[in-house]
Amino acid sequence: MWISTDTCGLGPYLADLVETYWRWEQDPTLLVGYGRQSPESLEARTEGMAHQLRGENIRFTIYDLSNDTPTPAGVATLLPDHSVRTAEYVIMLAPEARGRGLGTTATRLTLDYAFHITNLRMVWLKVLAPNTAGIRAYEKAGFHTASALRKAGYWLGEVCDEVVMDALAKDFTGPSTVRAALGDGR
Repeated sequence: MWISTDTCGLGPYLADLVETYWRWEQDPTLLVGYGRQSPESLEARTEGMAHQLRGENIRFTIYDLSNDTPTPAGVATLLPDHSVRTAEYVIMLAPEARGRGLGTTATRLTLDYAFHITNLRMVWLKVLAPNTAGIRAYEKAGFHTASALRKAGYWLGEVCDEVVMDALAKDFTGPSTVRAALGDGR
Protein backbone atom coordinates (compact mmCIF):
# COMPACT_ATOMS: atom_id res chain seq x y z
CA MET A 1 0.00 0.00 0.00
CA TRP A 2 1.36 3.42 -0.91
CA ILE A 3 -1.09 5.48 1.12
CA SER A 4 -3.97 4.32 3.33
CA THR A 5 -6.47 4.83 6.11
CA ASP A 6 -7.92 2.09 8.31
CA THR A 7 -10.53 1.20 5.67
CA CYS A 8 -9.06 2.16 2.29
CA GLY A 9 -5.68 2.08 0.60
CA LEU A 10 -4.10 3.06 -2.70
CA GLY A 11 -1.59 0.65 -4.18
CA PRO A 12 -0.01 -0.02 -7.56
CA TYR A 13 -1.97 -0.44 -10.76
CA LEU A 14 -1.22 -4.06 -11.68
CA ALA A 15 -1.22 -5.97 -14.96
CA ASP A 16 -2.19 -9.07 -12.93
CA LEU A 17 -5.55 -7.40 -12.20
CA VAL A 18 -6.47 -6.59 -15.83
CA GLU A 19 -9.32 -9.12 -15.89
CA THR A 20 -10.71 -7.70 -12.63
CA TYR A 21 -10.51 -4.12 -13.95
CA TRP A 22 -12.17 -5.25 -17.18
CA ARG A 23 -15.01 -6.97 -15.28
CA TRP A 24 -15.72 -3.76 -13.37
CA GLU A 25 -15.65 -1.72 -16.58
CA GLN A 26 -18.38 -3.91 -18.09
CA ASP A 27 -20.85 -3.18 -15.29
CA PRO A 28 -23.89 -1.44 -16.84
CA THR A 29 -24.08 1.17 -14.05
CA LEU A 30 -20.49 2.16 -14.76
CA LEU A 31 -21.15 2.31 -18.50
CA VAL A 32 -24.06 4.68 -17.82
CA GLY A 33 -21.98 6.82 -15.47
CA TYR A 34 -19.15 7.17 -17.95
CA GLY A 35 -21.56 7.84 -20.80
CA ARG A 36 -19.87 5.08 -22.86
CA GLN A 37 -21.97 3.33 -25.41
CA SER A 38 -20.22 0.03 -25.95
CA PRO A 39 -18.37 -2.53 -23.84
CA GLU A 40 -14.77 -3.52 -24.54
CA SER A 41 -13.40 -7.02 -25.12
CA LEU A 42 -10.97 -8.52 -22.63
CA GLU A 43 -8.42 -8.81 -25.45
CA ALA A 44 -8.64 -5.08 -26.22
CA ARG A 45 -8.46 -4.24 -22.50
CA THR A 46 -5.37 -6.41 -22.05
CA GLU A 47 -3.69 -4.71 -25.00
CA GLY A 48 -4.57 -1.29 -23.60
CA MET A 49 -3.19 -2.23 -20.19
CA ALA A 50 0.38 -2.43 -21.54
CA HIS A 51 0.04 1.10 -22.92
CA GLN A 52 -1.41 2.39 -19.64
CA LEU A 53 1.44 0.92 -17.59
CA ARG A 54 3.97 2.80 -19.76
CA GLY A 55 2.06 6.10 -19.71
CA GLU A 56 2.58 9.22 -17.62
CA ASN A 57 -0.78 9.02 -15.89
CA ILE A 58 -0.84 8.27 -12.17
CA ARG A 59 -2.92 5.16 -11.54
CA PHE A 60 -3.81 3.42 -8.30
CA THR A 61 -5.64 0.26 -7.43
CA ILE A 62 -8.09 1.09 -4.64
CA TYR A 63 -8.13 -1.51 -1.87
CA ASP A 64 -10.84 -2.20 0.67
CA LEU A 65 -9.00 -2.68 3.97
CA SER A 66 -12.07 -3.40 6.13
CA ASN A 67 -11.32 -7.15 6.17
CA ASP A 68 -8.20 -9.08 7.14
CA THR A 69 -7.04 -9.28 3.51
CA PRO A 70 -6.81 -6.15 1.31
CA THR A 71 -9.33 -6.57 -1.51
CA PRO A 72 -9.09 -4.72 -4.85
CA ALA A 73 -12.14 -2.46 -5.03
CA GLY A 74 -11.50 0.02 -7.83
CA VAL A 75 -9.12 2.23 -9.74
CA ALA A 76 -8.26 5.92 -9.28
CA THR A 77 -6.44 7.84 -12.01
CA LEU A 78 -4.85 11.27 -12.25
CA LEU A 79 -4.27 12.53 -15.80
CA PRO A 80 -1.69 15.27 -15.20
CA ASP A 81 -0.98 18.37 -17.27
CA HIS A 82 2.52 19.06 -15.97
CA SER A 83 2.81 22.43 -17.71
CA VAL A 84 0.11 23.92 -15.48
CA ARG A 85 0.41 21.53 -12.47
CA THR A 86 -3.18 20.27 -12.70
CA ALA A 87 -4.76 16.88 -13.34
CA GLU A 88 -8.07 15.38 -14.33
CA TYR A 89 -9.39 12.78 -11.88
CA VAL A 90 -11.21 9.58 -12.82
CA ILE A 91 -12.41 6.88 -10.43
CA MET A 92 -14.00 3.51 -11.04
CA LEU A 93 -15.40 1.43 -8.18
CA ALA A 94 -16.36 -2.22 -8.32
CA PRO A 95 -20.14 -2.68 -8.03
CA GLU A 96 -19.71 -4.51 -4.71
CA ALA A 97 -17.63 -1.62 -3.27
CA ARG A 98 -20.19 1.13 -3.81
CA GLY A 99 -22.37 2.76 -1.18
CA ARG A 100 -19.98 2.34 1.76
CA GLY A 101 -17.93 5.55 1.56
CA LEU A 102 -14.96 3.82 -0.06
CA GLY A 103 -15.10 6.11 -3.12
CA THR A 104 -15.04 9.23 -0.96
CA THR A 105 -12.08 7.92 1.06
CA ALA A 106 -10.18 6.83 -2.06
CA THR A 107 -10.82 10.23 -3.65
CA ARG A 108 -9.56 12.01 -0.56
CA LEU A 109 -6.42 9.82 -0.49
CA THR A 110 -5.83 10.54 -4.18
CA LEU A 111 -6.12 14.29 -3.54
CA ASP A 112 -3.71 13.95 -0.61
CA TYR A 113 -1.22 12.22 -2.93
CA ALA A 114 -1.83 14.75 -5.72
CA PHE A 115 -1.25 17.79 -3.52
CA HIS A 116 1.47 16.54 -1.18
CA ILE A 117 3.51 14.14 -3.32
CA THR A 118 2.88 15.11 -6.94
CA ASN A 119 2.64 18.81 -5.94
CA LEU A 120 -0.34 19.60 -8.14
CA ARG A 121 -2.17 22.85 -7.48
CA MET A 122 -5.58 21.76 -8.76
CA VAL A 123 -7.41 18.54 -9.62
CA TRP A 124 -10.62 18.56 -11.65
CA LEU A 125 -13.21 16.09 -12.87
CA LYS A 126 -16.35 15.80 -14.96
CA VAL A 127 -19.43 13.95 -13.74
CA LEU A 128 -22.82 13.55 -15.42
CA ALA A 129 -25.37 15.76 -13.65
CA PRO A 130 -27.87 12.95 -12.88
CA ASN A 131 -25.13 11.08 -10.97
CA THR A 132 -26.08 12.75 -7.68
CA ALA A 133 -24.46 10.03 -5.54
CA GLY A 134 -21.15 10.64 -7.32
CA ILE A 135 -21.44 14.41 -6.93
CA ARG A 136 -22.11 14.03 -3.18
CA ALA A 137 -19.10 11.72 -2.78
CA TYR A 138 -16.86 14.18 -4.64
CA GLU A 139 -18.10 17.06 -2.47
CA LYS A 140 -17.41 15.08 0.71
CA ALA A 141 -13.86 14.43 -0.54
CA GLY A 142 -13.20 18.14 -1.15
CA PHE A 143 -14.37 18.94 -4.68
CA HIS A 144 -16.52 22.00 -5.49
CA THR A 145 -18.73 22.61 -8.52
CA ALA A 146 -16.92 24.90 -10.95
CA SER A 147 -19.27 24.91 -13.95
CA ALA A 148 -21.38 22.78 -16.23
CA LEU A 149 -20.98 21.72 -19.82
CA ARG A 150 -24.55 22.03 -20.99
CA LYS A 151 -26.02 19.03 -22.83
CA ALA A 152 -22.55 17.46 -23.11
CA GLY A 153 -23.45 13.95 -21.92
CA TYR A 154 -26.01 11.19 -21.97
CA TRP A 155 -27.68 9.44 -19.04
CA LEU A 156 -29.99 6.51 -19.76
CA GLY A 157 -30.46 7.68 -23.34
CA GLU A 158 -31.30 11.26 -22.39
CA VAL A 159 -29.09 14.29 -23.02
CA CYS A 160 -27.75 15.80 -19.79
CA ASP A 161 -25.20 18.28 -18.50
CA GLU A 162 -21.70 17.36 -17.39
CA VAL A 163 -20.75 19.01 -14.11
CA VAL A 164 -17.15 20.19 -13.84
CA MET A 165 -15.77 20.06 -10.30
CA ASP A 166 -12.39 21.08 -8.93
CA ALA A 167 -10.31 20.79 -5.78
CA LEU A 168 -7.48 23.21 -4.98
CA ALA A 169 -4.40 22.36 -2.96
CA LYS A 170 -4.87 25.52 -0.89
CA ASP A 171 -8.36 24.34 0.13
CA PHE A 172 -7.32 20.79 1.04
CA THR A 173 -8.02 20.70 4.76
CA GLY A 174 -8.44 18.06 7.38
CA PRO A 175 -6.19 15.11 8.10
CA SER A 176 -3.48 14.27 5.59
CA THR A 177 -2.11 10.73 5.52
CA VAL A 178 1.03 12.00 3.75
CA ARG A 179 1.69 14.74 6.33
CA ALA A 180 1.05 12.29 9.18
CA ALA A 181 3.61 9.87 7.71
CA LEU A 182 6.15 12.71 7.80
CA GLY A 183 5.26 13.64 11.37
CA ASP A 184 3.62 16.91 10.27
CA GLY A 185 0.35 17.11 12.22
CA ARG A 186 -1.32 19.65 9.92
